[in-house]
Parts: sequence; structure tokens; C-alpha cells
Amino acid sequence: MRILASSSAWVFAFVSVAAVACGGNEASAPPPQAPAPNTAPPDMGSKPAAVAPASGPALRLADNDEGMWTFDRFPAERVKKLHGWGPSKEWLDQVSQRAVKLAFGCSGSIVSPNGLVMTNHHCVSECVSQLSKKGRDYIAQGYYAKSEAEELKCPDFEIDQLSGVTDVTSRVEEATKGAPESEFHAKQRAVKAVIEKECATSDAVRCDVVTLYNGGQYHLYKYHRFQDVRLVFAPEFAAAFFGGDPDNFNFPRYDFDISYVRLYEGNKPAKTEQHFRYSAAGPKEGEPIFVAGHPYKTERLLTVAQLEYVRDVEIPEKLMRLSELRGALIEFGKRNAESKRIASTELFDIENAIKAYTGRYQSLVDKEFFARKVNEEKRLRAYAAAHPDLEKTVGDAWNAIARAQEQYRDIHLAHGILENAHVSSLFKLARALVRAGDEIPKPNDQRLSEFNDAKLPALKEELFSPAPIYDDLEALELESYLTWMRAALGTDEPAVQRALAKETPAGLAAALVRGTKLKDIKVRKALFEGGKAAIEKSTDPLIQLLRRIDGDARAVRKTYEDTIFGVVRKNGELVAKAHFAAYGQTTYPDATATLRLSFGELKGWEERGKPVPPMTMIGGAFERHTGKEPYALPKRWLDAKSKLTATTPFNFVSTNDIIGGNSGSPMVNKEGEIVGLIFDGNIHSLGGAFGYNAANNRCVSLHSAAILEALDKVYGASRILAEIK
Repeated sequence: MRILASSSAWVFAFVSVAAVACGGNEASAPPPQAPAPNTAPPDMGSKPAAVAPASGPALRLADNDEGMWTFDRFPAERVKKLHGWGPSKEWLDQVSQRAVKLAFGCSGSIVSPNGLVMTNHHCVSECVSQLSKKGRDYIAQGYYAKSEAEELKCPDFEIDQLSGVTDVTSRVEEATKGAPESEFHAKQRAVKAVIEKECATSDAVRCDVVTLYNGGQYHLYKYHRFQDVRLVFAPEFAAAFFGGDPDNFNFPRYDFDISYVRLYEGNKPAKTEQHFRYSAAGPKEGEPIFVAGHPYKTERLLTVAQLEYVRDVEIPEKLMRLSELRGALIEFGKRNAESKRIASTELFDIENAIKAYTGRYQSLVDKEFFARKVNEEKRLRAYAAAHPDLEKTVGDAWNAIARAQEQYRDIHLAHGILENAHVSSLFKLARALVRAGDEIPKPNDQRLSEFNDAKLPALKEELFSPAPIYDDLEALELESYLTWMRAALGTDEPAVQRALAKETPAGLAAALVRGTKLKDIKVRKALFEGGKAAIEKSTDPLIQLLRRIDGDARAVRKTYEDTIFGVVRKNGELVAKAHFAAYGQTTYPDATATLRLSFGELKGWEERGKPVPPMTMIGGAFERHTGKEPYALPKRWLDAKSKLTATTPFNFVSTNDIIGGNSGSPMVNKEGEIVGLIFDGNIHSLGGAFGYNAANNRCVSLHSAAILEALDKVYGASRILAEIK
């Protein structure tokens, strides 16, 4: 279920050097073979083609369901060869218009002409939590708007619909041509800001320059932005996450992980002519099924040095930090029922992240899997060495990236803690206000990327969100962060001294929460509109804290960007050229939170020598019900048992290649009908961040028949059913 691209503010967010390759990584490669026939050739730009060798054995993808493909380069002929049918351009265009992106790391689909969007419950759980309050717990009780007037606006929620993609590779490359590694990132950031500003002609337009193929291509993605999003339906958490953490990333499953929200424009439901319809029958065995969504990040082209860093440093430290936070939140929830309610969403996200990182770690410590990655790199480097023109172009790229990885080990703690740790809602607001005062007066192309003009609508939505902020939880989060900062960096670290002075983490955290006025939206607006002068005059203790440590955070960020990020990015482009030359036109770019299409079929797998059937039935949920968490069905479900058909399909698995960010993606058949809703992967899919294993990598979906039956017989959601039918 829990294939969120990013979890809550708690998730320990070191941005590793390995992650720099996000958005530019091709798939894992089998041994060299002839190029795959009938594969749609992506436009790789002029530079890769110029260094491609005239002859030699090109590498290619295996003949399986691997790949998160861009719509403009979808391998329809390959799908037809494997599954007997391939989509037309018209089919692809329609599906791409009906799939939408939830800006905080999920996917969704438009399912009515009036802006109704289907996604996962866990993708809207933050909105549901924010709309809840003491005595009105929509997470536990669920929510259904029986009329348009009852549809509740989510405090800070954005959904984006893709309207166009433009190749801007030549423009980005020209801006960075000849730039030394220390200036590479700054020049690239500047030209991206200019391109995005030219594109974003109003607040209703969002534009992102996206790195594909590790710098082999740069595309401008233009979206229609919807910032008025309202909750229509959410089931009880116990139904959406039935089986809890024990069943998470496992199968069989019995989860009703679905929610509906609506897009509004001008205070009215948006008109959405392009929308999906539902298949009552669901997926058929032997027929192709497709997932249209926004997978957040894969790292399939990471070099061995980068993978070693992720395995040896990044994931172990994340797991340690997340485990500490899980324990703190569990204890916090024991205080009383209200504490349990307000901590539940973050605890859920942390437990999900722990399991996800554990699965990724298991892949990297698997000797066979890692040996495969080592051999892939050896083959590619040998291929480059065998072609003088290519070798001259690529040069020392792999070794340069390895040296950058070693350098990053020296500063990664300071970088992660001071610059990239997500702490609490109030901390995030204070940092954004402090930096906005410094950044916004600068020319657009000289700002930190998160403050450029194209990003300001999203920034303002977060800054002025009416979402509730809870003092006790804020104090816990701030105390945990300050304790971690002191323990990890040391008492004598200047940034620690500036943060704590003579205070204890607990004492300072309590004083910060007690003294800050940032919970008041009017105060935040005054500071934002007053700019740098207002920030400098502010006596708010949180603003003062962020001002004290901002110099340290900026310094380590600059070191990272100038001496590490730029090195990896520039040399990553060279590695990408080697991939283009060796793999020809058969590869797909790594996931970049942009719209992709994967293909597959209904299929189980073998686990510990036993077959895992691909489908569960509604009746199985009642057999699994114990009456105790996490196997306690809500009362609505128990009351509706006699109305439900026990043999109606509930959840199913398929071979589609997905990753975090695909949560909420529609599963569609060749008629373009919804047959399922992605909500999870099995435990083996977590290694899909680094490579696809056709034998056991499976995604998990909610069956369309279960959606229709439960909406009718469990929830009496006749208004939704009439709209989607």
C-alpha cells in the first residue's frame, strides 16, 4: 500500500550523491545481444548519436514486462510481440490526458466529466487527517459527501494534469557547455529557472524542467494546476489498510485502499471531458494491462560506487533514524486518544518507510543481485573502452563519480541534518519564510531552485495553508531533531552551539513551540510580504533559530552542490552517453515523478517453493477478520457481509513495473477501461528501485469489481456510482 513517493515530514531525507542520478537511469541490462526488433526509437538528441559507434554488439532489454516508459516513446510493437496487442497513438493520447499527478508524490485518474479523481486512501490521508478534529475523526470513521455542498476543501493539496512536453535538451546543454564541475549545477539551475518562468504564464500553469537519462535529455513538462481540491469519499482506515504493517508489501491482501477527490475551478467542479470508465469484469488472464502513473524515482543506472554508498551509508542511517522516530511516536500515541489520532498519519508513514527501505536494503545485500550490477557496469565500461571515440567522450566519468561519493561521506551528516532533514510543520514554515526573505529579491535565475518564480504558487499554498498544527506533536518533533543534531554532529559543532546555546533539546523545543506565533496564517503572511526586513526584525523564536543556523545550512549545501552534485551530474551525463551508444534506442529513462506507462499481465509468483495465486476474493477478508487490529474490519463491512458476493475479486497482482509514486495509478485494459487501482507492490518490488526481476516483482491492485460492489453495498455511495457509471 504504501508505495508513496515520499512519506511524511518525518522521513529522514538525506539527499545522497547516488540520488543525483535520479531521472537519468536506464534499466539493468542482460548480456549483449542484437538490438530488439520493432522498438520505437526515442529521440536521444544529437550528442549521444554523435558518439555512437558505427558497429558492434548493442545491448538491449530482456523480453519481459520491464520498463516505466514515456508515452511518446512507448514500445507498442514490443508489447504486441509479448502480449498480442499494442496500443495505438490515439489510445495513448487518451490515457495520458486522463491520468493526473498528485503534487506530493502520488498518482490519480479522472473518472467523470465533472472533475472526479480516483486515487488511494493513503494518498489523501493527510487531507483527511487535517479535516479531522477532536470528536470528528475521519481517518477512523471515513467520509462520504452526499452532496456537492458537503465536499470538503483539502487545506493544501494540488493535482496537476499534463498538457504538453517539450524537448529543451539543446538549450540546457548550451548553457552548461564548457562549465567546470564547480559551476555546472549553478548554470544548469539558472537556465532551468528561466525556461520554467517562460512557460508558467499564470498560477494555473505549472512547469518543470525534468532530467531524463541521467542528463542525456532535458524535457519541459507543462501542467494544468488545480489547487482547489475537495474530499468526496474516503473509507475507514481499517478498511483501507486492513492487515496493517504485517500485510504491508505482502500478498494475499484485502485492502479497500481508495478515495475520491474533486477538482474545482472558479469554485465550481472542473469540466473534464477526458475521463476513464470502469470495467465491471476487471482484468482477464492472458490479456495486457497497463499502469498510467507518476513513478517517483528509480536508480537503475547508478554506478557501483553509488550503489555501495546507498547500501553502506544511506539506508542504514535512514533505518536507524526512522526506528527512533517510530518509537517516539508510539509512546506519544499512548498518552491519550487524541494523541493517538494526531500521530497516526505520521506513524503510518514511518512504518511504511521502514519496510520500504528494508526491502531496498535486502536487494542491495543480495550477492547475486549486486554481482549482476557490478557485471553490468564492467560490460558497459568495456564497451566504451573498445570504441575510441566513445572512450574519449566518456573519459574518467565512473572514477570521478566514485571520488565524489567518497567526498560526500565526509559531509553527508551535516548536509542531511542541517539542510535536508524534514523536522516539523513549524520548522518547515520558519525555514521557508527566512529563505524567502533572502531569495525572492534576487533575480529569478540566481535563486535557490525551490524559490524560483515557477515554484512560488506551490510555496505560497504551503505557507498559507489552514492545516492544523498540534503543539504537543511539534514539541516532540523539534526535541527529537535537536537531540539527533547534537548526538550526530557533536556538542562542539558550531551549528549545534548556535542552535542550542545553553539550552537542552527538550527545553528549547518547548520554548520554541510556546513562544512562536507562526501557527497564525496572518503572521506568516505579514512576514512573507514584509520580506527580509520583516524577518530581520522578527522576535519569533523559531524565526530566530532558523536565522542562527541558516548560514551553516547554506554553506554545506553550497559545498555539496559545487564539489559533489555538479561532479556527479556532469559525469552522469557522460555515463548516459555510453548507455545511449551501447543500448541503442531500446532503453527507457529512470522514473522522475513524470507520467509513465508500464505494461504487464495478471500473474502470481512462487514464494519459498509455493505458488502465490494472483487474486483474492471479498469473502477472504471476512475469513481474515479477527476483530482485533490490524485484522478488524469496520462495522460497515461486517453489517454488509450478507449483501456482498463472497467470490467477487478483491485484490490482485500483476507483472507491471512500478515504484513509489505509482500509488493511486489506474490499471487499464486495452479498451482503456479501469480494471484496477494500484496501491502497493510485493516485498520483491522494493528492489525495483535498482532493477526489475520478472520472476517475482509484482504490483498489487484493488479490483474494479470490488470498487463498484463496495461503493454500492457497503457505503451506499449512490452519488459516486451514478457519476462514474
